[in-house]
Amino acid sequence: PATTKPAAPTAKPAGDTQKPAAGADKPAAAAKGVRTVEIIGTEDMKFSLATITAKPGEQLRVRLVVKGSMPKIAMAHNFVLLTKKASPVDYVTAAMQARPDFLPADKKADVIAATGLAGAGETVEVTFKVPAVAGDYTYLCSFPGHFQAGMKGTLTVK
Repeated sequence: PATTKPAAPTAKPAGDTQKPAAGADKPAAAAKGVRTVEIIGTEDMKFSLATITAKPGEQLRVRLVVKGSMPKIAMAHNFVLLTKKASPVDYVTAAMQARPDFLPADKKADVIAATGLAGAGETVEVTFKVPAVAGDYTYLCSFPGHFQAGMKGTLTVK
């Protein structure tokens, strides 16, 4: 019988969505002006950072690293940054029905930045321009029940 090699697992399934190798020869130039903030999401349904402080207009990359042992279908996390006027409760209520990614299309105008879902051992990231208006912006995980369990934080722009 023929033997086939199983596909190698991808370390960063959704994190490799950035432009491939555009500035690979000059990594410093490609990352110039972008600050990376790493957040860890675990099965206790809390983000490792409850507050991120940023300057208006700053380029920010949020990298969400998910740790745990549960299957992705039962426990996955994302990072969703909402506008100042958005209602987090309304957003997560709509998100419960927005399978498979729990990012409701009809609430897209409420979102500044969002990642896809990541399960245990996966990493997702999003790069965005911090809003120019100072103040507090809510970020959350839109996987059902996670916001209610406390998986949220505040981006403070000052």
